[in-house]
Amino acid sequence: MSHPPRRILSLWLPRFASDRVLRAAPLPGPFAVSATQAGAERLVCVNVSATRAGLRPGMALAEARALCPALLTRPHDPAGCDRALAALRRWALRYCPWVGAEGTDGLVLDITGAAHLAGGEAALLADLLARTRRMGFAARGAIADTRGAAWGLARFGREGEIAPAGQGAAAIGALPLAALRLQDDALAGLTRLGLRQVRDLAALPRASLARRFGQGVLLRLDQARGTVPEPVIPEAEPPPLAVRLSFPDPIGLRDDIAAGLMRLLERLCTHLGAAQRGARRLRLELLRADGTRAEAQIGLARPMRHAADMAPLFDRALDEIDAGYGIDALRLTAPVTESMSAAQITTAGQAQADALGDLLTRLGNRVGFDRLTRFLPADSHIPERSFLIAAAAHAAPAPHWPVPPPRPLTLFAPEPLAAPTSPRPPRRFVWRRRTFHLDHASGPERITPEWWLDDPAWRSGLRDYWQVDTREGPRLWLFRTPQDGGGWFVQGEFA
Repeated sequence: MSHPPRRILSLWLPRFASDRVLRAAPLPGPFAVSATQAGAERLVCVNVSATRAGLRPGMALAEARALCPALLTRPHDPAGCDRALAALRRWALRYCPWVGAEGTDGLVLDITGAAHLAGGEAALLADLLARTRRMGFAARGAIADTRGAAWGLARFGREGEIAPAGQGAAAIGALPLAALRLQDDALAGLTRLGLRQVRDLAALPRASLARRFGQGVLLRLDQARGTVPEPVIPEAEPPPLAVRLSFPDPIGLRDDIAAGLMRLLERLCTHLGAAQRGARRLRLELLRADGTRAEAQIGLARPMRHAADMAPLFDRALDEIDAGYGIDALRLTAPVTESMSAAQITTAGQAQADALGDLLTRLGNRVGFDRLTRFLPADSHIPERSFLIAAAAHAAPAPHWPVPPPRPLTLFAPEPLAAPTSPRPPRRFVWRRRTFHLDHASGPERITPEWWLDDPAWRSGLRDYWQVDTREGPRLWLFRTPQDGGGWFVQGEFA
């Protein structure tokens, strides 16, 4: 019995990093994500409007802003992109069981023997591209016999190209050498020799190519032509951590349910310990005798795998469970876990951290973990950007805070003062319908806006801040923009 020819689909997301940001918060006009590369802030990914304005990835941000003053940027988030690509990879399992990531901006699917389930290769590719684009991602795709050929056709071939079985090598012959996934130095060297297309490279003696450019060039060529196999290896999914307990007769008493839960927790913690992981969320399912289900779920502010510590967290949930005609079985799962290696827990610092984590766990299960936040320092001179608000259960406290100049206890959006325009704080002014008289002022502290981030509130330019004591009591934070001779504003109030 002959095996069907191997068929590979390559999905390319050319603007994945920028599309991911714009899906959550659409912005009009030119947009790009940027990151620090080689000591300079550079564009990582740009949208269609930015491309039309002449911007491209790798361009210095200062040069891009000079070319396109309306450019809006956001910092690149590689970890967020990895999570989004992993979610897309899991979603693509609807088409075939073999799906892997292709770099940081694409997927590769081994659709051998699976295309007929979607109506053929053309229908499968069209459906995949249509669904991906509806999600908000620009997408290109191609199908060929090999992973290398599909990769090249998706990025350098015609839109939605499908190379017939056995003709992948011929289909990529007219593509540029970059379609072979060559290293930059090898690609530059081959280009200097006047080689432009894949067929030009295939016509050269292999020995001289290997001697001059290394075996990597021949490997990529052979992989694209199918003489060297390149399998699609999907990422291994971690096994679900779940345990189950069935009863010979239905139970209904709360103490019996709690005793069964304790047995499940002990077994689950044994599995967590073997995997060197700790639970961050636990879900208890109760199967009633009449076929219905009840559920209790708790979150944990720190990874845990000690049954005696986790059991009391279910007390409130168990009090609210209706056993109905009795419980036939219990099932306990840990849908969210984290790495948790052995650690010294007898020191005071670790004990305090665990106590705080336990407090956050109790509060989070009562009021919701999204309502528990903590402040973290941020590297910025702009007052409203000098801190971050993070989820307390998922962010470690800052080991130390920088010591900035004195800042108000309360910050708010700038509010104009009714006062004459002058370089120094006015002797008398009106704010919030109250008249204040200046007693003492210290300053100015000049703060310049961060030119690499577009903030409408700071488009007026630099500001001179003053600490002002008033005879009426309030200590205020005043500023003015000296470059345009603007009026005075108050942005904060000291304790």
